[in-house]
Amino acid sequence: MSGELLREIERLKEKIKKLELASPSLEMLLKRRGFIIHTKEPEEGLLLPSKEHIDSYYENMKKYSFRIFLRDVIKHAKGFRLRDVSRYATEEVTKQYIDYLVSIGLVQKRDDSFYLASSSVVTFGETLEWFVAETLKREFSMDACWGIKFRGREVGGDYDLLAAFEKGIMYMEIKSSPPRQVYDREVRAFLLRVRDLCPEMAIFLMDTHLRMKDKMVPMFEEELKNIDSQTDKVERLHAEIFSINKRVFITNTKPSVEANISTILSHFLRRRCL
Repeated sequence: MSGELLREIERLKEKIKKLELASPSLEMLLKRRGFIIHTKEPEEGLLLPSKEHIDSYYENMKKYSFRIFLRDVIKHAKGFRLRDVSRYATEEVTKQYIDYLVSIGLVQKRDDSFYLASSSVVTFGETLEWFVAETLKREFSMDACWGIKFRGREVGGDYDLLAAFEKGIMYMEIKSSPPRQVYDREVRAFLLRVRDLCPEMAIFLMDTHLRMKDKMVPMFEEELKNIDSQTDKVERLHAEIFSINKRVFITNTKPSVEANISTILSHFLRRRCL
């Protein structure tokens, strides 16, 4: 190997080292705060196709009707027909969704019914977490992971999603249930994790097109009082996106996951000038 090539290799190594220092990984950002990841991104219970179909699957997951459809497929995993999984789409569109799942191997047909190929998938939660993390990676170039557990923390439970954001940390709680199925203890656990981790930004995201104002906003206001005896105001940022002290956000997914995350990121980064 020539001396010139060796010098070029050393120059590139030095450049990579500087880039790593300038943009620390998510695991390093967590380690600096005393948080060491115990487990993350469990594969069991995840409804994903093989690698060659991931891109098309991700594109379909952007559609709210497809995500609702997947929830119903999981609910009727042991056997369903077209009418069982067509709540939020026409029968024509639902048939296209079923045919797609069959073509990528996630659903199999038996007689005149369909069933889920994997028996380990019982909820949609993990798959939704994967999708939101994938959105951060693909659309916003963020280092993100989901389904994280830490050891030795006073505040227990999983962190649904964590991401490296502007040399800081974003924490996101992700709910696949509508507001009527979310309870005060879940909001309280989210707020306690925010206080423990102290991320630069936190988002409570609910995969629904229903209003946040009716139930979720009052629940957050009540739990804020219970935890810190404070009266932090929950303010409307845009449509059904709300903000607490311009750092903690509550949002649904209408018109889309990507659009609402984009609105929140834009507001957060521009807040000092607004």
